[in-house]
Amino acid sequence: MSKNDRPGADDSSRALASMTGFGEAHGQTDRLAVAVEVRTINSRHYKLSLRASEGYSALEPEIDAAIRSRFRRGTVQMNLRVSRLNQADDFRINAEVLQGYHKQLEVIGVAGAAVPLDALLTLPGVVSEQGSAGVDARAAWPQIEPIVLAAIDEVCQMRLREGQALADDLSANCGVIAAQLAGIEERSPSVTSSYRDRLTERVNKAMSDLNVTVEPSDLLREVALFADRSDISEEVVRLRHHIEQFNAALADPAISGKKLEFIAQEMGRETNTIGSKANDTEISKRVVEIKTALERIREQVQNVE
Repeated sequence: MSKNDRPGADDSSRALASMTGFGEAHGQTDRLAVAVEVRTINSRHYKLSLRASEGYSALEPEIDAAIRSRFRRGTVQMNLRVSRLNQADDFRINAEVLQGYHKQLEVIGVAGAAVPLDALLTLPGVVSEQGSAGVDARAAWPQIEPIVLAAIDEVCQMRLREGQALADDLSANCGVIAAQLAGIEERSPSVTSSYRDRLTERVNKAMSDLNVTVEPSDLLREVALFADRSDISEEVVRLRHHIEQFNAALADPAISGKKLEFIAQEMGRETNTIGSKANDTEISKRVVEIKTALERIREQVQNVE
């Protein structure tokens, strides 16, 4: 199976991806037993944290390149355990040390033949094992790489599954915002007329109580000023546009969490302006609902790659 044929091998760009995931893979060759665990967590930037068996940390550049080709951001924690499967040429008999033990046995009057060979071989220094100092990690990379990639594939699949759940939740919250905005847009024209009615009632009462007169032109001017100050038509249009941008971004194969975060921030600004200008109880309630949905969106986009 080629790299491009593996599940999620196209940089997980076919769908929204979460930054959290876990994967593991195990494998064995004639010389090595390999176990790989990969865990990814949220982070604004990409970072690799590698723990490897002694001698195999030298593979970090190769592992980093493999991970960078799949993940755009997030902290990646990898645990690479490699065990050599012992073979005959991994051991060396130190003839000089063995002869030294033999001479000592002769000095104390013990015939060499009276001591079993397997007993001599267990004495300190007689047999030495090739240690990690002799490990050529890069020569072993062709055997290790498929297992590393299999673990990364598993992480990608988990991130994509979680990403789909994130996309569904983000889309639902965006729908809540759109519905509340539609209610605001419907209510907005009646805000000015409602203010005019309240103002007229208060003015008529003042005229009756205080025996004063108010010119109709003054009343109209006050209503016009209020209408100008409370006009939210531009903010409504911009917020609707941001909602469309957000939904389009969710469907974009190359979308990133940073872009979604930026759009959500712009949606918040327009919502705050609507709330401060509207001067209407019903619109204020809808603004609160929009802000609640936006807060959920902000929390969720922190998890998007």
